[in-house]
Amino acid sequence: MKLARFFFFIFGIVTLTLGVALTLKANLGAGPWDALTAGAARTFGFTVGTWVIINGVVLLFVNAYLLQERPQFLAGITFVLIGLLVDFWLLKVLGDWQPQGIILRAGVLLAGVALLAFGISMYLQSQYPVNPIDNLMIALHKRFHVNLMVAKTVAEISALVFAVLLKGPIGAGTLIVAFTIGPLIQLSYQPLHQLLQRFGS
Repeated sequence: MKLARFFFFIFGIVTLTLGVALTLKANLGAGPWDALTAGAARTFGFTVGTWVIINGVVLLFVNAYLLQERPQFLAGITFVLIGLLVDFWLLKVLGDWQPQGIILRAGVLLAGVALLAFGISMYLQSQYPVNPIDNLMIALHKRFHVNLMVAKTVAEISALVFAVLLKGPIGAGTLIVAFTIGPLIQLSYQPLHQLLQRFGS
């Protein structure tokens, strides 16, 4: 079971980071958090992956404050790996490639969203430390006693506001990501859970 969980963790993060890279490459608008990191990279320099790590560190302490707990430093493994792999896909694999034409770009965006949702569902199965972005929803839920949907919405809107201020890639794709990522994660979560149980049995 431990080996299966490790595989799900690694493969999930590899998949979700490819999804992030594709949504950014589509240039139709990325999800709020990815638009925030891309906007920060464009405004202040450094790579998108570096800003994934910086945001992870900040949120690590924000979540600890909200939950009145010690920072979950083991989560650093998760967001550092995500940051490194986002840069790997954007800089090494996809490089200067830029899809042309609205149909191809839309296809790349949809493929990116699907991979992102599948990857998140997969890595969450591992029960390894959760990325602080994903944990922020839980922290807001527990601190302010709001339901998870409200907590998730507050977190996404907060990221969107900063993304707009930093001139991140906001567009129609941002709405597509915002409204489809949750249902797609839900759709793939149970089948992946059953698959993990089969691997671990």
